[in-house]
Amino acid sequence: MFKKLAVILLALSWVGTAYGEPVTVDSKLSTYSKQEGVSGSISSVGSDTLNNLMTLWSEKFKQFYPNVNIQVEGKGSSTAPPALISATAQLGPMSRGMKQKEIDAFESKFGYKPTPIRVAVDALAVFVNKDNPIKGLNMGQIDALFSKSRRRGHKEIKTWGDLGITGNWADRPISAYGRNSASGTYGFFKKLVMKKGDYKDTVKEQPGSASVVQSVSVDPFSAGYSGIGYKTSSVRALPLAESGTNFVEPSAENSLTGEYPLARFLYIYVNKAPGKSLDPLTREFVTMILSKEGQQVVVKGGYYPIAKAVTDEDLQKISAVMTN
Repeated sequence: MFKKLAVILLALSWVGTAYGEPVTVDSKLSTYSKQEGVSGSISSVGSDTLNNLMTLWSEKFKQFYPNVNIQVEGKGSSTAPPALISATAQLGPMSRGMKQKEIDAFESKFGYKPTPIRVAVDALAVFVNKDNPIKGLNMGQIDALFSKSRRRGHKEIKTWGDLGITGNWADRPISAYGRNSASGTYGFFKKLVMKKGDYKDTVKEQPGSASVVQSVSVDPFSAGYSGIGYKTSSVRALPLAESGTNFVEPSAENSLTGEYPLARFLYIYVNKAPGKSLDPLTREFVTMILSKEGQQVVVKGGYYPIAKAVTDEDLQKISAVMTN
């Protein structure tokens, strides 16, 4: 899935860096220019994964438009489509693509589909405590760690010894932390890693990405999944492999080449009628996100920026001449 997108990104001359080195935005991105006639209030309802970025983008936007009022609510990607349909939000951040039933519900109301805007790249990470000696995991192991269905065929995993760790770790049960069902990350992980299998009853569901990472930071024998932007010094984001032990770090470059198996786009959905322009406030907020300043915020928030050709494509989506 993401590898097809990554081929596009690499062709767009994105400049990556090695793992641990600074991530830089595409030098070809446009600088944002303040526009006249932008005022009022705007609301964002959706992804918790994007919550920190939405807050940072809001702060940056208010530097251009101090009198604009921005409200951000991040309770999970599944809350974005209803908010857009009911017009209680103009921005619907999601850490996954909309499901067909969500698109159908929107189209039933408005007669056209919602418009997805790609705003950042995330390396969905499997975190362990910083003192955990494990070198990495493959997708079969991750599936067996979190899923009772084990559709990838791996044997059951209960202890760290089942993953090859010896000594005092061997008999220690693994405490698994994940997101709740309102989360797009929950759904993405379930679909991509677990092949739509069922989570183990012992997986401790958390209301937000930060609480997953916090839980792993204080529980030395735990593992949890969350967006890379929530990484702290108390946890490690494990290198992962599709199979075997050829583990790949969750770096910007590996995410954009598709080498890292859990890379994904992060989205903001908007209600854009075909042949009509977005209202100035929504249009400028999205335009700012896709600018050099907006993508610098992505780096500040711990995620990975997108290339100019991608922003050019999505800026066309919100112009008056484009249709969905």
